[in-house]
Amino acid sequence: MQELTHYIDGAHVKGTSGRFADVMYPATGEVQAKVPLASKDELDRAVEIAAAAQPAWAAVNPQRRARVLMAFVGLLNRDMDKLAEALSREHGKTFPDAKGDVQRGLEVVEYCIGAPQMLKGEYTDAAGPGIDIYSMRQALGVTAGITPFNFPAMIPMWMFAPAIACGNAFILKPSERDPSVPLMLAELLEEAGLPKGIIQVVNGDKESVDAILDNEVIQSVGFVGSTPIAEYIYSRGCAAGKRVQCFGGAKNHMIIMPDADMDQAADALVGAGYGAAGERCMAISVAVPVGDETADRLIEKLIPRVEKLKVGPYTAGDDVDYGPVVTKAAKENILRLVETGVDQGAKLVVDGRNFSLQGYEDGFFVGAHLFDHVTTDMDIYKTEIFGPVLSTVRAKTYEEALSYAMDHEYGNGTAIFTRDGDTARDFASRINIGMVGINVPIPVPLAYHTFGGWKKSAFGDLNQHGPDAFKFYTRTKTVTARWPSGLKEGGEFHFKPMD
Repeated sequence: MQELTHYIDGAHVKGTSGRFADVMYPATGEVQAKVPLASKDELDRAVEIAAAAQPAWAAVNPQRRARVLMAFVGLLNRDMDKLAEALSREHGKTFPDAKGDVQRGLEVVEYCIGAPQMLKGEYTDAAGPGIDIYSMRQALGVTAGITPFNFPAMIPMWMFAPAIACGNAFILKPSERDPSVPLMLAELLEEAGLPKGIIQVVNGDKESVDAILDNEVIQSVGFVGSTPIAEYIYSRGCAAGKRVQCFGGAKNHMIIMPDADMDQAADALVGAGYGAAGERCMAISVAVPVGDETADRLIEKLIPRVEKLKVGPYTAGDDVDYGPVVTKAAKENILRLVETGVDQGAKLVVDGRNFSLQGYEDGFFVGAHLFDHVTTDMDIYKTEIFGPVLSTVRAKTYEEALSYAMDHEYGNGTAIFTRDGDTARDFASRINIGMVGINVPIPVPLAYHTFGGWKKSAFGDLNQHGPDAFKFYTRTKTVTARWPSGLKEGGEFHFKPMD
């Protein structure tokens, strides 16, 4: 049995807490490794080392820090297949999807190579007689990120790349379900020239999370996961005086107008609803066709596409559409919610409950499910299922369809499929959701824009990556300077306004 490690001060370090979690092979349901769960003392020691290393790293000029990230990009491309294979083995994603996970993180690293431009301050010459005012963006110190299982490469890079570019040290607490790729990323960063101690990977569970939140040295915390945990981390972290950004759950709606290209809409829904077995915070889980005729045409297009989806392990080839979900508990929860949908009156037009893959009967595979005639009071509508389940909610009008997305407690992403520019423009303007797609099913912004939802999908006032990342991982210092032209006699005891 392989025993994984933490990554502390440039070396793999065995856990000392005596506590471990199983790392599964989702395709077979077998335990493939065990990962140590850090104690508070282990976490605090990692922070201590990071704090000692960080001032020297912050003193390195931004251009030289960017060169480390430039070298890191080269190493990511070199080891792309190796990273993707490790990711697929622990998470269950298909190999192409795993490479996409790494690639979307890599793109943020590429953006962060522009740190010298993003870290420039402001300057006002002659703000007053002999007075200049200028601002500086300076590193926070030691920062931390708590990342989820569903993107074990992308989301850590979304956090640590801008943090490191800004001159911070970073403590990464990855998901204990698929920890190997974060450990590999730390190795590659130091191969690229990052000093020891600037990136620390500490595996753990709630004890480690609480240790991060309570550690007075850590200045900021980023989190991606479920909304209840996001609320917990946000409230506890803010109460401790930290800068916190937390991203939670989602229930993403896609509105299909009568004038939409129905083949295009159906293809988009299948990819966005069932890709990665639905384990994406930007997955489309609710289709909202406008009008019964539109709904009937859409369902007619969807059924054969959903029924033909190929489900299997990542080793079965690149034509596999999606793999297993991450754990047995996740599979059981998905199937429980499907049963709830049937019991509450939704029409299950594609039934994947009896799906079984020969040779992988003990794996965590879930068949594709398609519901029609779902209503907003049903559990499958209100809950983020995080599985290969697409619900169809029929709307009579555009306004009714809009209200479904706007009234839901989550506001991560949404999309509309239409040929009408006025409708699309109205939708983009009015919708109270953070990321919007127009004929784009998964509207994840590119690295130089920001990623973030609204409502109960996000907590904090700054988004991930893009310009917001450089604001989140720095604080502004403003200097007012005056250089007297000659010696002055006596002191001034009154606050004088600028002339």
